[in-house]
Amino acid sequence: MRYREAIDWLFGTQMFGIKLGLDGPRQLLKEFLAYPAHGVKVIHVAGTNGKGSTCAMIDSITRACGRRCGLFTSPHLIDYRERIKVNGAEIPEDACAAMLTELRALCERMETHPTFFEITLVLAMRWFRLRECEIIVLETGMGGRLDATTAVPADVCVITPVGMDHMQYLGNSLEEIAAEKAGILVSGKPAISAPQDACVRRVLEKEANEKRSPLEFVEEPLLGYPMALAGEHQAWNAALAVAALHRLGIPLSSDSVGYGLRNVNWPGRFEVIRPGVILDGAHNPQSAEVLAATWLRSFPGKQAALVFSAVTGKDISGILEILAPLASRIFLCPVDTPRAVSPAELAGYLPPDAPPHEMFGSFENAFAAASSFGEPVLVAGSLFLIGEARAFLTSGKFQPSSQ
Repeated sequence: MRYREAIDWLFGTQMFGIKLGLDGPRQLLKEFLAYPAHGVKVIHVAGTNGKGSTCAMIDSITRACGRRCGLFTSPHLIDYRERIKVNGAEIPEDACAAMLTELRALCERMETHPTFFEITLVLAMRWFRLRECEIIVLETGMGGRLDATTAVPADVCVITPVGMDHMQYLGNSLEEIAAEKAGILVSGKPAISAPQDACVRRVLEKEANEKRSPLEFVEEPLLGYPMALAGEHQAWNAALAVAALHRLGIPLSSDSVGYGLRNVNWPGRFEVIRPGVILDGAHNPQSAEVLAATWLRSFPGKQAALVFSAVTGKDISGILEILAPLASRIFLCPVDTPRAVSPAELAGYLPPDAPPHEMFGSFENAFAAASSFGEPVLVAGSLFLIGEARAFLTSGKFQPSSQ
């Protein structure tokens, strides 16, 4: 298949939905010769907030140390190939198409058809093997215990802050969700965690004790290094990244850590895409609180023209309760995904004291209206919205996805 045909086939597999479980990905990894080669080290990152930023920091510092690093993240913002990078470079279209052609034939022979996410993971792992990566960084897609990434044996596990998210899959309490995240811990292998709520910490400690996994909690942020990513919370993510690499046995210097943190690239997280226009994927209340704190430090005394959208399964009212006070006016729009919530539904989640709002049929129209008020424009909510916005503002070609 050519690249476009291969991508069309792959995105068509989203019809199989989300299937949590490890048997399918393990079989696919085995059949496609995609397990890591002997000696390759794997860092596995789970959590609710900060997973992507932490993974990007680990990748950047690893490369600053002169190691070849494979990075697997999700979802993509604009282009599918963002999910699979080696030393910062996206997988080339021809390699992607060739391996998807192989995978299509393999999938069609399997009794249960693999999901979009499982295929993407296995594609990434094969590419990392072909490119002889020394270190692989995997971001979980959802949860941890039954996430496809957990089928890959990890050498160090990292848990970022845990909060309420994906409740329809992971549970309705913080303890239940924490148990799913803790499921990535590997017997005898070290684990690093961000500071957690007391109930989450207990769950992690019990899991680590059962698996005899030495568990370390990061107790303070990493200070003294200029960072490319905005927000005080990024110093905590940096501390996690450094601790994970230390546990992996990578020799670190202040120069390599500093260079890695100065040059890390992770778009859509308080990203100033152009003067006066900020993009942030605040898709749950915890990330909304971080966004609000960063906004108040970056734009003291200023209100935003807020462009907002969200997808089903999120605590939309909780997010808007935090973000609405930042805004002088709110511009609601849909996103290009089957999981989109309509602007009329979004309006129903606004708090009673919210500023005036308007509803639009597209991001482009909402952004044009927000830009006409002469205030800083904050585009926030779903990562699917952030991808659509980045594509529009950078003249990129947006590849919509539901996963």
